[in-house]
Amino acid sequence: MSQKKLSLQEQLLKSGLASDTKAKQIRAEKRKQPKKNAHAATEQTRLEIQKAKTEQQEKDRLLNQLKKEETERKQLAAQIKQLVEQHKFAQSNDGARYNFNDNGKVKSVYVSEFVRNQIVNGRAAIVICEKQYQIVPLEIAQKIEQRLPGTITLINEPPKQPEADDPYADYQIPDDLIW
Repeated sequence: MSQKKLSLQEQLLKSGLASDTKAKQIRAEKRKQPKKNAHAATEQTRLEIQKAKTEQQEKDRLLNQLKKEETERKQLAAQIKQLVEQHKFAQSNDGARYNFNDNGKVKSVYVSEFVRNQIVNGRAAIVICEKQYQIVPLEIAQKIEQRLPGTITLINEPPKQPEADDPYADYQIPDDLIW
């Protein structure tokens, strides 16, 4: 004779140790319990997704800011290049040599006498544009300095008018001194 195996619940009901109502309550609790855990798990997942989304938005915002700054730098460099190209004085290899100091190193450019006098008198400046020295009028150099400080290599002070009581006013410094 083969006996059918009964579950523990059925065995308890048969022996009278448990009632039908108690069994129904236990079954109902069992059905509700996975839903509670599932709800807690979905809440945790939702929080993790929200956190990941927030982090991604912050990352995207920083990336966009860096791209914007890079674009602004490129536009600024293009503006400066355009200003220099439109207003630069010509340099010539057979012109007069003008020496100047750039970060502790003596550099030189070859320019015409007119341009050299403009530099000496403070009416022209030497700027660095695309790793080359260019000579531009003082007004343009000031515009460049406003847009991007540090690109001006040299701006000479205009010569001062001698004071009335200057004892050395009669002794002029020769213009042809080249150092």
